[in-house]
Amino acid sequence: MTHTRAIETADVIDDVVALRRRIHEQPELGLDLPLTQAAVLESLDGLGLTMTTGTTSSSIVADLDGSSEGATGGPTVLLRADMDALPLQEHSGEPFASRTAGHMHACGHDAHTAMLVGAARLLAARRDDLRGRVRFLFQPGEEGHAGARHAMADGALDGVDAAFALHVGPNLRSGRVAWRRGAILASADEFEVDVIGRGGHASSPHWAADPVPVACEIVLALQTMVTRTVDAFDPAVVGISQVRAGTTHNVIPERASMLGTVRAVSEATRRSVLENITRVAEGVAAAHGCTAEVRRHEGYPVTVNNGRAAEFQADVARSVVGDRSVTELPSPLMGAEDFSYILEAVPGAMCFLGVCPPEIRNPLTAPSCHSDRMRLDEDALGVGVALHVATATAFLMRSGALG
Repeated sequence: MTHTRAIETADVIDDVVALRRRIHEQPELGLDLPLTQAAVLESLDGLGLTMTTGTTSSSIVADLDGSSEGATGGPTVLLRADMDALPLQEHSGEPFASRTAGHMHACGHDAHTAMLVGAARLLAARRDDLRGRVRFLFQPGEEGHAGARHAMADGALDGVDAAFALHVGPNLRSGRVAWRRGAILASADEFEVDVIGRGGHASSPHWAADPVPVACEIVLALQTMVTRTVDAFDPAVVGISQVRAGTTHNVIPERASMLGTVRAVSEATRRSVLENITRVAEGVAAAHGCTAEVRRHEGYPVTVNNGRAAEFQADVARSVVGDRSVTELPSPLMGAEDFSYILEAVPGAMCFLGVCPPEIRNPLTAPSCHSDRMRLDEDALGVGVALHVATATAFLMRSGALG
């Protein structure tokens, strides 16, 4: 934590923490976030930003135009924060825990939003130094609703030269930054398999075609398929998260169903695995006199950082937190992000900001994102604010050049 960063964020950090807690107490799901949207608009009021709200979601686009010499016609840099929560009952023990049963900010989007508001306040105060435009995108619907695509359809990327985002990491030491060139997060697709057999009495399986053992065999065959068809250095994960069959102990059901996810870090492996799931399921079912129906649901693509943008973001991070607190990730993480859609459209990058509570000595044991016990170190929010401010300022100072 540098002296410069501490001075820059001192005037806003209390408000950032207060806003984060306000949003945390009133989590909302999906694309319609009226309470969160109102809190952000209220916090941005009076900053002299040009603001528009989404037509199909509760997104907010707030533009800050620099007033320095040469700002007119300068580049536009987008900073993005997601705002939605998860359908999860909170057990974090925080005094400001969710007041809405079954909803929780378990992925840090409350912190993302508050940090970006703090950055907007600091950057608005120094608009005379900005050689271009900073666009703040507050986006709903990241958790499975492709909110980024809704915001893009409303013109959020119009005129944008580069885009940057932060994501909190509760399993990374507080105040540290982790970055990566290329793929940093995986794709996320879903699939369903229905195995259709012939029902009957459980005492006479030879008179039926039992889909249950066939479904079990498909689960195991899919794991073998991954290990034997996927390059270990271009990995994929196939997980079966739900299996459903039967109604009672003495009836062989007609159907067994399963639900799963596919994660990959390249488009080629992603497509290959999805095709192989159909081949394996249909083949195993046919071998046992059953049929298999496979439905695939395409989700978020791989989140791919532009190489020069990632290096630029890492350089900015080093200027804020120091060289020793910035780490290059050796491999992508298998989580997914709809910031991937933005990075398909414009150059940019996402990095991770460590927020592990300091009393947890080993960050790997901390409750992770999507845990009902996930907590974060609010002292790290000032680092996030400073990273946003430094990223926007440096990008505009360089006239939008990343290399």
